[in-house]
Amino acid sequence: MAQYQYPSGIFEQAVREFSKLPGIGTKTALRLVLHLLKQPKEDLKTLGQTLIDLSEKIHYCTSCNNISEEEICPICSDAGRDHSTVCLVENVRDVLAIENTRQYHGIYHVLGCIISPMEGIGPSDMQISSLEKKLQQGIIKEIILALPATVEGDTTGFYLYRRFQEYHVTMTTLARGIPAGGDLEYTDEVTLARSIMNRTPFQAGSQ
Repeated sequence: MAQYQYPSGIFEQAVREFSKLPGIGTKTALRLVLHLLKQPKEDLKTLGQTLIDLSEKIHYCTSCNNISEEEICPICSDAGRDHSTVCLVENVRDVLAIENTRQYHGIYHVLGCIISPMEGIGPSDMQISSLEKKLQQGIIKEIILALPATVEGDTTGFYLYRRFQEYHVTMTTLARGIPAGGDLEYTDEVTLARSIMNRTPFQAGSQ
């Protein structure tokens, strides 16, 4: 950011913080801060308080790792959901995408990442301890592997299939209406809904 001569240290700090966001460079951060300075002070205070609330009041569900304001998220605490069916996803964005289809009525488990040796991410980096407790208790009857249609997604699916075999649960995967290399969050709702409804048994080595 040395190319800019900032009029204020506070202004410079604001630009620096915005530029830390994904896909936001220095020029875009500068435009955002200048835009915010034109807004009413009450709007800026509301934005600031919202960011503070995000930091202090949002947690990860202790049961599924979804974001929540409570210890247990609304989906896990919903007695009307099918708690014997768990949809395994990479991140919270995938939960939102599947929920938008309104075709799935089970619960979720957010892994937090998928296996990617190129990025130094291994099996131990995934959040699966709470899921294994449910498997040990015999609560789960079906696990849906709703993972990206990529080499990393398939590698993760194969690992989890092998790891969970001892629990004798049904393991299925989304029907391949999702394009190869695609992420769930970018898949249209109709295609994603059909992929969930027409899910197929997971077969190691066939992905």
